[in-house]
Amino acid sequence: MNNEPTQPENRREPVRITDLVLRDAHQSLLATRMKTEDMLPICEALDKVGYWSLEVWGGATFDSCLRFLGEDPWERLRKIKAALPKTKLQMLFRGQNILGYRHYADDVVRRFVDKSVEYGMDVFRVFDALNDPRNLETAVSQVIKDGAHAQGAICYTISPVHTIERFVELGRQLESMGCHSICIKDMAALMTPVPAAELVRALKAAVKIPVHVHTHSTTGVAPMVLIKVIEAGADGVDTAISSMSGGSGHVATEALVETFRGTPYDTGLDQNKLIPVADYFRKVRVKYKDFETSFSGSDPRIFISQIPGGMISNLESQLKQMGCLERIDDVLAEVPKVRAEMGYIPLVTPTSQIVGTQAAMNVILGERYKSVPQESKDVFKGMYGKTPAPVDAEIQKKVLAGEEPITCRPADLIPNEWDKIKAEVEGKARNDDDVLSYALFPKVWLKFYEDKLNPNRKPAEKAVAKPAAAQLQPAAPVPAPAPADGGYRMTLNINGQKFDASVTVLEP
Repeated sequence: MNNEPTQPENRREPVRITDLVLRDAHQSLLATRMKTEDMLPICEALDKVGYWSLEVWGGATFDSCLRFLGEDPWERLRKIKAALPKTKLQMLFRGQNILGYRHYADDVVRRFVDKSVEYGMDVFRVFDALNDPRNLETAVSQVIKDGAHAQGAICYTISPVHTIERFVELGRQLESMGCHSICIKDMAALMTPVPAAELVRALKAAVKIPVHVHTHSTTGVAPMVLIKVIEAGADGVDTAISSMSGGSGHVATEALVETFRGTPYDTGLDQNKLIPVADYFRKVRVKYKDFETSFSGSDPRIFISQIPGGMISNLESQLKQMGCLERIDDVLAEVPKVRAEMGYIPLVTPTSQIVGTQAAMNVILGERYKSVPQESKDVFKGMYGKTPAPVDAEIQKKVLAGEEPITCRPADLIPNEWDKIKAEVEGKARNDDDVLSYALFPKVWLKFYEDKLNPNRKPAEKAVAKPAAAQLQPAAPVPAPAPADGGYRMTLNINGQKFDASVTVLEP
């Protein structure tokens, strides 16, 4: 392909900047622990910058608000909208998974979109962990119906089956769905400058809608990637204010702004308006030092394991807790094998947790697929959607143990569930906000209710918040299964997100 930069006269407008400081930046660096009270004071300054959008919600923030911070995520959205009247608000939306870890019925997906738009969400970045467009259709169509901006995401990964042609075809499908823009979502920092530029050029030649690029600093090449994709014609990129950038986070906003100042790719942003924002978060970040990831540099191992930012250090902590730290290299070597056997699925929530858990169990138990979490079984069965390549047939046969895989859209098997879910919290839920929170995280919301909303609750003892210890711990000793059900539970804590795996022990 032609590697010459796009000619300046082809640019129609300044490069769009989406700042991630209120969502992905603190999710990647501070285990998603930033409180709303630390966001609101700087919103007036953020609103003056002139960003194309600010990512403020979605991803793990919804879970974290309820689970760790004792906050109502819907209230956070309403407050932020009021504090940012001039700037488009953006969220990360997991397609048919919404913000949870399973597929939900179409009626729940649509209600969640409706409520988000009602409270001020402007841009929905909608992705599917498997890049199965069927899992995006309901969310995208409802975003469009509600008059918001639908940004369809392509989860970037590297494998024998992931080619530019395949990504471009997905881009065409997203445009056909009615998406207003496309985002190349490089969650594991796997893009390198030249292939990234080639992909942007190919997409720009194939579709008429804007193309945005999201990447992380984890592997060290992100600044060069953003330079090349902007030169190649990318309409927008994601950055994070400097005091909340780098490491497993993102490229610094000010650095990108200065890089293109006075060029045909000028962002149009004023450094003088960014300085107070950076100063503010430099002070706020100190408050969350207990939640800081230990990862602060660049890790080239990710190009081999393809594990998203921060997950390697968490795996190290989890294996150390189990007394198996010396097996970390074996686990990292096992990850790409498991990923290939699962059809080269991209590694992003929840698939990164699924592959990571299965890889760890294969190594720790000394026999591959002796123990299989329900989530792994669901991948082999097709319950998450169509994998990019066929799964390993022999392992599928062993894991499914006689069950037939599915080939339809997984949500087609889920009947409407809104009325049922609403009935389950009758007398507790104050409104549809609470019902939706319960739908996504039933146990977490019920605890939130007891701690915060129950009028008959007892005053809780004041406790000092501490970081949750990283865990990779079965409820019964490994490898012995719990006798009651022939299995056990495993909890994987990745960047502050708890991922519960129900594990089945397979007979040889």
